[in-house]
Amino acid sequence: MLGVAAVAALAAGACSSSRGSSTTTTAAPTATSGGGGGGATTTTAAAGEMFGTLPSPCGKGDAKGATDQGVTDTSIRIGYGDDRGFAASPGLDQEMGDAIKGMIKWCNDQGGILGRQIQGDFYDAAITQVNTVTQQACKSDFMLVGEGWALDEAAEGTRVGCNLAAVPGYTVGPDYANGPMVYQGVPNPVDYLPASPYYEMAQLFPDLITKTDVLHTTLASATEVSYNKDLEAMAAAGWTNANCGVTINYNGEPDYKPFAQKYQTCGAKLLFNNLGAGPPLFGMLTAIDQLGIKMTYLMETNDYTTQLSSWNTSGIGDNIYLRDAFVPLEEASQVPAVQKYLDVVKAVGGKVSQLGQQSTSSFLLWATAAKACGSTLTRQCMINNLSKVHNWTGGGLHAPTDPGGNIPPKCGMLLKLTGTTFSQFYPKTIGQFDCNDKYLFKISQAHWGTTLNSNRMSPKFLSSSVILPQP
Repeated sequence: MLGVAAVAALAAGACSSSRGSSTTTTAAPTATSGGGGGGATTTTAAAGEMFGTLPSPCGKGDAKGATDQGVTDTSIRIGYGDDRGFAASPGLDQEMGDAIKGMIKWCNDQGGILGRQIQGDFYDAAITQVNTVTQQACKSDFMLVGEGWALDEAAEGTRVGCNLAAVPGYTVGPDYANGPMVYQGVPNPVDYLPASPYYEMAQLFPDLITKTDVLHTTLASATEVSYNKDLEAMAAAGWTNANCGVTINYNGEPDYKPFAQKYQTCGAKLLFNNLGAGPPLFGMLTAIDQLGIKMTYLMETNDYTTQLSSWNTSGIGDNIYLRDAFVPLEEASQVPAVQKYLDVVKAVGGKVSQLGQQSTSSFLLWATAAKACGSTLTRQCMINNLSKVHNWTGGGLHAPTDPGGNIPPKCGMLLKLTGTTFSQFYPKTIGQFDCNDKYLFKISQAHWGTTLNSNRMSPKFLSSSVILPQP
C-alpha cells in the first residue's frame, strides 16, 4: 500500500521457524534500508501472464483426481468472505470478498489452477455469524482463502475440528492468528508486531506522544486484544498513555460528546484507533472536532478505505495518519501489481482498499502453493508448500513478509488523509518503505491473549488429527 518508475527488489532475511525451512521469493518494492537483488519464484506464468513481478500461478493444465474435499478432476472449491452484512456498518470489509471474487475470475479466465476451475463459496459472517459460516465451509470447501472476519476466534474450534486449512486476508483472534493450518500473505501473529508507525510518529511528532490514548470499544475480542499489543509497542517507542477512560459501544452511541469531553479533560493529543470506518468512528471524530479539541490520529490500515476518505469532505480528518506496509492505490500507475489488483476487482464491479490487497496477496500465495501440488492437491500438500514460503510480496503489493514462519514485515510507511485523498507521507520519497529491525517488535507473553507451544502455535484446539507441515 509505492510508486516508483520500476519496482526494485528487496531481499528480506527469512526468520527461522519450525513451520518451514526452504525459501520462495518474489521481488518487492523499494525500501529505505536492506539489500537489493530479486529472487526467483517457483512458478511459471500462464502464457506470460504476470501479477506484478509474480508469474501467474494460474493457467491450463492436466491436473487430475478427486484428491481431497472440494477437489475434483475439473474444479477446486474454496470458501471466502467478509462482514459486509453487519447492520451497524453495512459493507464492512466488503473489499476483501470483492478481491477474491475478482481473483477467482482472473484465475479461471486463464484456465484455473492447472486446468481445474476455482469455485468460490462466499460467506457473509456479519460479525456474529462467523461460527455458522465456518460450519458451512467445513462441509464442502477445500480451504478458506482471503477471508476476513472480525470475530474469527469464535469459530476457531470449529475450523480446527474439521481441519479446514486457511490462507486468510487477516486474522484477529489470538488462537487463529497463531493457529494450526493458517498461513497469511501478510502475517499478524500474537507474539510479533510490525511497530514501524509508533517509532515513525515519535520521530515526526515528538510533542504529540507525551499524551496519547486509544479509542476503546465494547468489542473486546476484536479490538482490545490488539490494543494490548499496540500499547506495549507504543511504550517502547516513547509514547505516554494518558488512559482517558473512553470506551464506546461498537454498535454506536446516541451522543459522542461525553466521550470526547473525557479526551479534552485529560489533554490527549494523539489518538490511536483500530475501529473500522463507519458511523461509530465518524461520530467520535465529529464530536472531538465540535468541542474544538486539536487531535491527531494514527489509524490501522483497515481505515484506508473510500468510506473514510469520502466522509472527510469537511476536513475533520485531515490530521489522520495510517500505517501501511502496502503500496498505496494512488500510486498504481507506477507499480504493476497494484494496477493489476485494481483491474481485477474492476472487472467484477467490486470495491477496492488495502484490505482487498491483503486478500489478493493471500489468494496468490494460496494459488502458488496449489499449482505446486498439481495432481497431489491435498490439504497436507498445501500446508507443506505454504510452510516453506519465507519471502513474499504478493508480486510487489507489499513489503516482504514471512508467511511460512508467521512473521510480519519489518518495513512500513505512513499515509496521510487530506480532504478526500490519501497520499504517502513518510518516507517522503515516493517508492520507499522505512525499514528497521526494531520495527519487528517482540510482544511479551502477557499480551499474547493465548499460549503458544515450541512451534509458536496455539495448542488450544490441537489434536492428533490436525494437519502439520511434513519435512
